[in-house]
Amino acid sequence: MHEGEITRLQAAVDGLRSGRGAVIEIAGDPGMGKSALLRVVADYARARGIPVSQARAVRRPTVPYQVFVDAYGDRITRETVDEQRYRCRSFWGSPADTGPTGEDHFRRGRVARELLADWAATEGSAVLLLDDLHLCDPESAELASQLIRTPVPGPLLLAVAHRPRQTPLPLLEELSHGVRAGTVVRVEPTALDPAAVTALLGQRGPMLADGPPDAVDDGCPTPAPDIADIAGTPGDGDRLCAAADGNPAYVRILAAADWRPDDWPESPGANRDGLLREAVALAAELDALTPEAAVAVGAAAVLGAAFDPADLAAVSGLDHARIYAALAELTRVDVLRPVSGGVRFTFRHSVLRHVAHERADAVIRLSAHRRALDLLKDRESTAAARARHAEQVIGMDGVAALELLVEGAQEVADDAPATAARWLRLVLESLPGGEALGLSRESLVLARARALAATGQLADARALSQEVLRNAAQLDPELRAEAYIVSAACERQLGRYREAEALVRAALGDVPRPLPEPAPAHVAELALEYGRASLLEGRYEQSHLLVGRVVQAANGVDDHASALAAKALVAFGDTYLGDVAAAAPVVTDCARQLDSLPDAVLARNPELPAAIGWSELFLERFSAASRHFGRGLAVTKAGSPQQIRPHLLLGQCNLDTWTGRLDRAVASALEAERLARVAGAHDVVGRAMALRAMALAWAQGTQQSAAVVALAEAGTHSTRPGDSWWAGSKAGALAQTQLITGDAPGALRTLLEDGGGDGLPLLQPTLLPQWLGVLTMAAVHCGDRTGAERWARQADSAADRLGLPGQRMHAHRARALVHASGHEHDTAVVLFEQSAQGFRRAGLPIQQIWTLVLGAASTAAVHGPAAAMAQLDSALQLARHYGALRLSEEALREQEKLTARAPRVPLPASGRHQPLSLLTEREREVAQLVGAGGTSRQVAHQLVLSTRTVETHLQRIYRKLDVPSRAALARLVERELHSPG
Repeated sequence: MHEGEITRLQAAVDGLRSGRGAVIEIAGDPGMGKSALLRVVADYARARGIPVSQARAVRRPTVPYQVFVDAYGDRITRETVDEQRYRCRSFWGSPADTGPTGEDHFRRGRVARELLADWAATEGSAVLLLDDLHLCDPESAELASQLIRTPVPGPLLLAVAHRPRQTPLPLLEELSHGVRAGTVVRVEPTALDPAAVTALLGQRGPMLADGPPDAVDDGCPTPAPDIADIAGTPGDGDRLCAAADGNPAYVRILAAADWRPDDWPESPGANRDGLLREAVALAAELDALTPEAAVAVGAAAVLGAAFDPADLAAVSGLDHARIYAALAELTRVDVLRPVSGGVRFTFRHSVLRHVAHERADAVIRLSAHRRALDLLKDRESTAAARARHAEQVIGMDGVAALELLVEGAQEVADDAPATAARWLRLVLESLPGGEALGLSRESLVLARARALAATGQLADARALSQEVLRNAAQLDPELRAEAYIVSAACERQLGRYREAEALVRAALGDVPRPLPEPAPAHVAELALEYGRASLLEGRYEQSHLLVGRVVQAANGVDDHASALAAKALVAFGDTYLGDVAAAAPVVTDCARQLDSLPDAVLARNPELPAAIGWSELFLERFSAASRHFGRGLAVTKAGSPQQIRPHLLLGQCNLDTWTGRLDRAVASALEAERLARVAGAHDVVGRAMALRAMALAWAQGTQQSAAVVALAEAGTHSTRPGDSWWAGSKAGALAQTQLITGDAPGALRTLLEDGGGDGLPLLQPTLLPQWLGVLTMAAVHCGDRTGAERWARQADSAADRLGLPGQRMHAHRARALVHASGHEHDTAVVLFEQSAQGFRRAGLPIQQIWTLVLGAASTAAVHGPAAAMAQLDSALQLARHYGALRLSEEALREQEKLTARAPRVPLPASGRHQPLSLLTEREREVAQLVGAGGTSRQVAHQLVLSTRTVETHLQRIYRKLDVPSRAALARLVERELHSPG
């Protein structure tokens, strides 16, 4: 329920106290919360002492006017005078009467209005609630139409809830006419948004989440810092919301069914009992169907998506005449809806289809699946389409059904790996040996392991691959290599880089030397896995040569995507090592080839956009990186391979933090963390937490400093001991977060300890100037001038080797800080200006703002306070634009320092002196507008500022000009405007 809906309903109830009645229509699809809104009305009215009578229309009522009989009998006939009781009895007739045959509906409507008017007058005000009015009998529908057409006079509120698709047309017409005439208030429950779905499920999802993942036996410590004040866990609210179309009832049903996004819409979840327990309202709809409609709806559930009447007849076993009659009933009660111009039909929602499928008679359901399978076979449909039905009839079709499942799993493995994993599990459970299918059990197990890994179930996939490797000596070479590849990939994605490297080394021992050209597919994949593992382990140098040879040997391979993957990995490795000259042209070529690949190919090779996107990020090609991260995320949506998605999200997070999209950076990090937690990839979880903390360090103010640092530390502590790429990256993120939040000694300690000491040899070479710049800044803050000079020189040398504009600016700023710390402001201010402009050109606005703030003191020393104030004004505007609250606060603090140091100016004795020249341009604007008589609100509106900002400017103006009030300021401005000089 949305606040606006509740407010409108409460306003209608409040209107009764002034004698105003109303008619409220609550209209919407099943499950949208219409009854809940009626309860809001009832509870709100009763809390104010207003009597409420309510009733619900039922299917196939036993008496005419059923809903009114229930409503009047519930309250009105017991609480009104004897004359009203008499009128009630004369109106409804005796229980033996069968209906109002020959009766005057108009007279009955008049009597009903009198009864309701008397009831409301007797009580002072009253509320009548009628739920599920779409089910009412014809007599109730006619009476309701009259009450809507001619509302009851006086303080009576009539509220009706109904489903428009099932409501009798005359009643719909009266309601619509009332809405147009203004006599009916229509409230349509709106769909839930992801946040509301999360709240409905009792979850929390704010920007800062809990600490490190649960402890696992991988040598990784897992402390739990106290950040509970802003804690929470990211959830599946957005995807569940999309699956349920924001319908509250469907959300609850899917949650009870243990819904999983990778299985939807093929499966509602593994918990059948939970599904049926929560779906009692849907079950009641289905139970009310006629027998033939029930058979038809079960067959429709078997067919799945949109179907035509002929297919429904073939699968249900009903003839066409009975099928059309059943379809007429099912569309009338809104179980099915026509699509494609009315020639095909589908369920109103997939949730209802799954409930119908599970509630169908087991024998009828099996027979329907068998007929559907025969129908698709005759049409020569794909194996995947037939496998949907084959999994339901394994006990009837035996080996034939299992063969279909294997073939279907091969077809959908790239696009729907969760479905492939489920089908292969059924095969392995039904036929332990596998030989009857012409396949070894080991090959089936590895195929399932690949599918599970693609869905993010890395621990299960690892266990299956390890099961196959127990008998590695008995496997043929290609199958043994595949087992090593699958197992190593799982270890790598779980953050166990050394284990992954060891597995690949063992497999490479079987590879002949020199490598054949073209290299066999399993050899190329082994080399790629070796390169990926060693890159993440921080030892890419040892695999660089082998991967390069594979690239050369892959030139004749038909699989263009595989050859491109090898080439992209080499380029990524060169980028990581800082060999920009070698990497840049290869990345350009790889990006060009990637852009030419169709989405279907890219979905099967999700490592490609990740490798190229990260390379472009480090090469400062931000627009291209954003495009490739975005495309990679688009093709790895729910249902497709998920194992690389966290890496794409972390790349996007890094990019957005650098380029000033801080809110999106936080969201990407949260989603990466959620996926990594599900997969058990604790290293990635820690990286996501550290990157999120770095974005939040800019986006949040000083009050959140402790929580932000705690989040960054939690991410760092979740890393396995070692010197992997992720470990170094998290150390840099933690150090920068510590520095931003005011802990310079902590930043110094973090970088030196985790970066390998002087020169930071364990950190990524491509980002070395940036981290050396952080180290220099921390040393300056700690008063270590000698260390700061040394690290600034190292940053300069590293930047020269790389030749990247953004990294060069980090080195420039480090030198500027060193000069400023020695009061060499003439040199410092030039370097600060060059750095700020360079960061702007490089597309790094957060660093540009930070540089403007850091360089303000040098600007003031060289060019005067007014120039420094103007510089800080620019920083403040940029910080607000990019949502960098901390930098806004830093800019304001620097302005306060400058103001405090500025000499106080006495009121001028003559017009020759111009005190307004001491103000910044923005302050002069404020002073002149205030001097002209403008209020703070008016000035704020004219200058597009907040009132609070105007007041802040005024306080600075008063101090600088030594004036006590607005009146004194106005006199000073007036004097200066009319001064001759």
